Amino acid sequence: MSSPAIQSALTQMQSLATQAAGQSPKGQQVATAVGAGGFAGELQASIQRINLLQQASAAKAEAFQAGDPGVELNDLMVDMQKASVAFQMGVQVRNRLVSAYKDVMNMQV
Repeated sequence: MSSPAIQSALTQMQSLATQAAGQSPKGQQVATAVGAGGFAGELQASIQRINLLQQASAAKAEAFQAGDPGVELNDLMVDMQKASVAFQMGVQVRNRLVSAYKDVMNMQV
């Protein structure tokens, strides 16, 4: 998956988390403490953790490519896989949330 696609999915997930919290998307702080605001807070914290994993993985990859002797290939591969699995989990959660939202919106009252 390309970087713009990843950023787009993260942005979409953050937007959904913001809407779930009923807050404005501009100027909002993302909570990183577990249990800091119910479901919406947990969703935002998860998105933040996924983002941090991807940023750390990218930084380690750049350091490895630059020839940093402190970065081992096996550590890099493990970090990249962790970031990938976390992102895929986030995408699946987003897909389930969107599906559930559509189901609720299509219910007749």
